Amino acid sequence: MKIEGLSHATILTIMSEVGPEGFTKFKSAKEFASWLRLAPNNKISGGKVLSSKTPKGSNRLKIALRHSANAIGNLKDTHLSDFFRRISYRKGRATAVSATARKLGVIIWNMVTKKVEYNPPTDYLFLDQKRKMRVIERMRKNIAKLELKPEDVGFVIT
Repeated sequence: MKIEGLSHATILTIMSEVGPEGFTKFKSAKEFASWLRLAPNNKISGGKVLSSKTPKGSNRLKIALRHSANAIGNLKDTHLSDFFRRISYRKGRATAVSATARKLGVIIWNMVTKKVEYNPPTDYLFLDQKRKMRVIERMRKNIAKLELKPEDVGFVIT
């Protein structure tokens, strides 16, 4: 229940469809996502991608995870809702629901097989924030190269 968007009904569906020992039948989270029919089916011929659509087919667990992903799309300020919004902006809501459902499946597989708690990343840096960090590091190195104190230039070290 620590994962945002999951309800009691979703957890009951997971337990009834797969069970706690059923997760061990899948060697990786990728296999589990593929079994759920949430992973794209890349058809490649001669190095050219012919198709990358999600295969047709449905089961109760896929439907439950898609409902949870849709609910995540309506949340604000969570790790998964930020992921949902990024995908939705680029590819549309339907694709974002599938991508978030797949991500939920991978998170659940990792939690059950590796017996770890769900720990969402809190400090995820976007590209512009990473660039800022690089600029700050470059400034610190230049200050050290010139043998100046950071206080002399008005630069506060944190």
